Amino acid sequence: MKSLSLAAALIALAHPAFRTELRVPAYTAYLIPDADAGPVSANRPITPFVSGHDGIAWFGQIKERGSLDVVVAIDLAGGAPVTLRMTVGKEHRDAIATGSGAEVRVAFGAFMVPDTGYVRFALETADGKAAPTVAIRALLLDGPAAASAHFNLDPRRNAASVHLRFPTDSNTVVTGFYSEVTAVDDPVATYYMACGFSRGYFGMQVNSKSERRIIFSVWDAADGTSAKDRSTVASDNYTQLLAKGEGVEASVFGNEGTGGHSHLVYNWKTGSTQKFFVTAAPEGTFTNYSGYWFNPDHNAWQLIATFRAAKDGKGLRRLYSFSENFGGNNGNLRRKALYGSQWIRLADGTWQELTTATFSHDATGKENRLDRFMGVERGSFLLSHGGFVPGFTTSGTAFTRPATGTPPAIKLPG
Repeated sequence: MKSLSLAAALIALAHPAFRTELRVPAYTAYLIPDADAGPVSANRPITPFVSGHDGIAWFGQIKERGSLDVVVAIDLAGGAPVTLRMTVGKEHRDAIATGSGAEVRVAFGAFMVPDTGYVRFALETADGKAAPTVAIRALLLDGPAAASAHFNLDPRRNAASVHLRFPTDSNTVVTGFYSEVTAVDDPVATYYMACGFSRGYFGMQVNSKSERRIIFSVWDAADGTSAKDRSTVASDNYTQLLAKGEGVEASVFGNEGTGGHSHLVYNWKTGSTQKFFVTAAPEGTFTNYSGYWFNPDHNAWQLIATFRAAKDGKGLRRLYSFSENFGGNNGNLRRKALYGSQWIRLADGTWQELTTATFSHDATGKENRLDRFMGVERGSFLLSHGGFVPGFTTSGTAFTRPATGTPPAIKLPG
């Protein structure tokens, strides 16, 4: 047995083909430069070259310096050869794809990886022209630098969601929660949530290149916190809309629990601090939650909506903020925001500043996407995720920002 094992080891050393290659599926990559240029699905190969100057890019963390053998597995329809270009970091190389059918392998040779860290693997046509006959199956890596490389191999391409959790005394009745958010990087499919609590959330979202929103939502009670469709939720658990501000649209939401949703279409600006204030007014077994946003155009606070939450009767609790990448098409891009002055208003009307927060992330951030961070910058908490930036922040890490000492001056609309 020992002699057979030794022989197998010697054969593997002499013949690199015996090494186990790292296969990174095409459905984990991103279309470039237009993330929405075509469909990306785990059910079929990706066709990124339908238009000229389009491509596909993988991002991986290389942990060992050295040589990296790069191959791409493709489907090639028809007999005409196609010249493809692979760029690894700053170096590129061309190779001709020939043959037809599934799993045609295009070898680009060995690239030297001089340092560890995240590396971009970009595949394009060499002449920048369309090549609709090419469908990409996978990026294949071998060699010393591939030994411990880390890629997200999951079809979910979103950056990890990241959270700030604010500790408060559970015996204290909180009737108001104030928070500020300043977007630093805000690609499409970003939601910066300022005021989160046990029954809802309040913040700002980038819906498309031309539309942004201020969003305030409150969950239904009981089974409504887990149901996808409100038709399965008992009516006595419903959250009810009591009022909404001018220009605000209100509806019912599902698929993330169910409840009442409201939003104002507003083109909030990158780099401009947005101010949010949510209030809680307990009434018996109900609580009325109101979301107010400071409209910079009017220099005044504006009601977004008031929802009546069933089976509650308490103040604000389990306070948090978060940043979410809710669409995976551009999950390679960095999202970054500063979460500034946070204050809570107590039942007796006094204010209390929140200067400590704890970092956490979703399941995607556990292993698949480690590019998630919290910190303190310019006197505010920082949340960042995506961008394939080296390093990470450990879940459960607590940060303290400098106190401002000045509570917000809020004059709500009458």
